[in-house]
Amino acid sequence: MKDELVSLSPIDGSEFVRRPYASEAHIGQTLRSATIAQKAWAAMPLSERLALVGRAVDCFGENKAAIADAITRQMGRPLRYAGGEVDGFAARARHMMAIAEDALKPIQVVPQAGFTRFISREPVGVVLTIAPWNYPLLTAVNSIVPALLAGNAVILKHSDQTPLCAELIHQAFVQAGLPEGVFQYLHADHERVGRLIRSSEIGFVCFTGSVGGGRIVEEAAAGRFIGVGLELGGNDPAYVRSDAKLDHAVETLVDGAFFNSGQSCCGIQRIYVTQAVYEDFVERAVALTNQYVLGNPLDAHTTLGPVVRTAAADGVRTVIAEALTKGAKNLIDESRFGMSRIGTPYVAPALLVNVDHGMTLMNDECFGPVVGIMPVSSDEQAIELMNDSPYGLTAAVFTRDEEAALSIGRRVETGTFFMNRCDYLDPALAWTGVKHTGRGVTLSVVGYEHLTRAKSFHLKTGL
Repeated sequence: MKDELVSLSPIDGSEFVRRPYASEAHIGQTLRSATIAQKAWAAMPLSERLALVGRAVDCFGENKAAIADAITRQMGRPLRYAGGEVDGFAARARHMMAIAEDALKPIQVVPQAGFTRFISREPVGVVLTIAPWNYPLLTAVNSIVPALLAGNAVILKHSDQTPLCAELIHQAFVQAGLPEGVFQYLHADHERVGRLIRSSEIGFVCFTGSVGGGRIVEEAAAGRFIGVGLELGGNDPAYVRSDAKLDHAVETLVDGAFFNSGQSCCGIQRIYVTQAVYEDFVERAVALTNQYVLGNPLDAHTTLGPVVRTAAADGVRTVIAEALTKGAKNLIDESRFGMSRIGTPYVAPALLVNVDHGMTLMNDECFGPVVGIMPVSSDEQAIELMNDSPYGLTAAVFTRDEEAALSIGRRVETGTFFMNRCDYLDPALAWTGVKHTGRGVTLSVVGYEHLTRAKSFHLKTGL
């Protein structure tokens, strides 16, 4: 078992963070502290919990520049975009705060003479949030804030690639005066995380990561009868109909494919375009893709940074090479992107045509700046191809016909269906998926249901 984590910056491969992993004694103390603190925290009025969490969100935002810099250096997103994640953290947190009172109030049932009956929403206890590196703040806030507002204590285990994010979030809660033990973090490897999940003190696990990681979490929790929320892989499709506003569709989908270097759970990986506008769409998509600037993410001109590590870049290149071997054509000249070189995490964007579902690109997750484009002859064919995937996080249609969009959306197997947008998360809506994308819900009023348990009160009165 390793004693420490070492995070290498994808910018230049240099060591950026080194931290000791939590010892068994530290893990035990963290669990005990969380369990004790949770009781008092849950007894605190919701208004007081809201005030403390709100102060923490304010404190976090005040450190925006330093947090953005840490994100860029840890996982490679261009600095020009990294600050947006700090803003997104606050926006999601404040939405969940705004709906907390209604979401957590008791459920009233039909009155019955001589009885008082209702269902309360009780905290599950201690929530373990396991967050990934690709959106290190947004994936974490989805469960942290509603879990705390619901009266739970939270332990955050962040990716080894982005450990500073856990520390910076914790720093904001300490600065805001959150009671000790209510929000804590641990640096832990896979073996230690398994120990955490198996601990009797943990009442719920929120995991965002790979399908393989999700299976490991489920196995660790097996037999404990606790809830497990799993947001796993994606291979998200979009369909461009002939009546779409083409400029908007191209701009939105190219950004949806390449933002964050394609390292988005809900990023666009497959695009299906009605035959009548296919050639025009492809031509415009190539022109827009060629405007990207691949480079050092600290440079203000860079719009496409490295992927998270060289091994990940090798995996992306393997997916591209396999597609080319099977007949695909890459319409982007890699030589235009000088920093794209084998043996580095810098990967040029790739826009592939002549693709089919026999290629890994079109049937599995490829966490990189790559997208495949196929022509289709009808809504029926588009729906069939969109559903031909083991994943189902989001899907999108570009059209001016809302009724057609709703009809298509009802038949597409996905957690979220968009019209004329993609690669977006609305905190007012349930964030969920189907098939190998996992199970459970974060955000919206439904997200609170998974972080609480129902308790029924049946009181006979008037005696």
